Amino acid sequence: MNEYKASKEAFVSGMTGSTIFHVNLISSVALASIALYSALRTRVCRADIPFVFSWMILVLPLILSMTLFADNPVLLVVILLVPTILVCLRAPRLGATIPLAGASQGSAKSPPAEPKYEFNSNLAPLPALTTYRAHMMLMTVLGILAVDFPVFPRSLAKCESYGVSLMDLGVGSFVFSNGVVSAIPLIKYPRYLQAPLFPKLCAVVQKTLPIIALGVIRVLLVKGTEYPEHETEYGTHWNFFITLALLPVFQVLLHPLIYDVLSRDVPLSCLGAGFGLLQQLALSKLGLKEYVKTAPRINLISANKEGIASLLGYLSIHTLGISIGTIVLPPLPSYFRRQFVEGFRSMDLDRPRWIDKTAIELASYSIVWWAVFGLTRLIGMDEGVSRQTANFPYVMWITAFNTSFILAYVVLDMIFYPLPVPKPKITSPPSPASRYYSPTPTPPPSPIYTPPLLEAINKNSLLLFLLANVGTGLVNVSMQTMYAETATSMGVLTLYALAFCCVAWALRQTRVWRL
Repeated sequence: MNEYKASKEAFVSGMTGSTIFHVNLISSVALASIALYSALRTRVCRADIPFVFSWMILVLPLILSMTLFADNPVLLVVILLVPTILVCLRAPRLGATIPLAGASQGSAKSPPAEPKYEFNSNLAPLPALTTYRAHMMLMTVLGILAVDFPVFPRSLAKCESYGVSLMDLGVGSFVFSNGVVSAIPLIKYPRYLQAPLFPKLCAVVQKTLPIIALGVIRVLLVKGTEYPEHETEYGTHWNFFITLALLPVFQVLLHPLIYDVLSRDVPLSCLGAGFGLLQQLALSKLGLKEYVKTAPRINLISANKEGIASLLGYLSIHTLGISIGTIVLPPLPSYFRRQFVEGFRSMDLDRPRWIDKTAIELASYSIVWWAVFGLTRLIGMDEGVSRQTANFPYVMWITAFNTSFILAYVVLDMIFYPLPVPKPKITSPPSPASRYYSPTPTPPPSPIYTPPLLEAINKNSLLLFLLANVGTGLVNVSMQTMYAETATSMGVLTLYALAFCCVAWALRQTRVWRL
């Protein structure tokens, strides 16, 4: 067992990664699969596509993208897009069979003249965000097991110190995605930022205690069973569960700072990027990078130096995710910032959203973040992208990628579920807040349809992620994955993915646990 453990640790160590372009191509398979599904749903099937066929269209391509087609993901994208195009060209669009958000609500009410502090408790659903989160979760839970098999290319495994890979992307995307949904309470009630700190802190700690407990249990099981571990990933005792649990706590502690920044009319994205720059300053100028590289593991802090040193970088990603959440979740992308300009005026949050405005805002942020990331490469910031220390290039890569892919899912929804958008019409004189919001007619209702399988995965994503980690451990202790043949590897991964989706499907009627 000790010999196999050493070989397994060597199997996942010392990786230098792939390229940004290659990782993007593999990830684009998810977009091609949802395009095919949407084409079939809007032009062939009047009812929901059955579970098995949904799994084959939405999940199986993701398995293939990181295994058999990993070296040629373009071919897999073409295989998915060819039938998509043929269906779109040959089959007429079916009549409206998809429920519409706000279809029975009539026109949304205009904001009242006097400020109010009671906010609608509902947010109109954004199918693109649900699809993005579910696909991100699928890529993550498939990757954590696939990496243990030789059919998974070593270039896609987590990099040792510097480099980009699919696994490095998954970790950061998970944090970013959680940040996006963490914006929900802030959007529903912006004054939540000013609420007493201690009760909020107690509430969030109570929610995260189970995750911390799971992190501790994982450490005990790994140490007690001689399970192969990669010490330079997070440290001797630290793991991703601990990082994931601490970020919401830090977010609450930063509420006074977030409120101060927003009240000064400074975008929340600037604060998130500022955390990333502080992380880079600590790495490059304050000796943190050398400490991570060379410090001996002589105490609890140095033993877990990677996990502790990367916390500020992951907080930056989390905050930037919140920033994007305040843009894509409200009916108007300017809604959240507008509250701090107009004095927290009430507006129905479940009114139909202006999806075209959301897409334009996301496109602008995507360009900015990719440009900043390109600048970090151009000036040679640090030694490259580092997931290990969550440096600024890594923060910008994760933010640019996820913002772009959320935009891509939004665009796909606009293509397959198009609705006319009325021309803006000013009905009142311009005001200082008009740069955030101009009075316009209420847009038509937007489609709320999301593939039921992806909606089920998104509904209990955190619980499913924990179960996937348990399943990964069970597979690894029951077989020597490192020596598995291609056919065996694919068989195990397929059954694992099917079991994961079956559990998600069985729990689709209820939300078991939410962070």
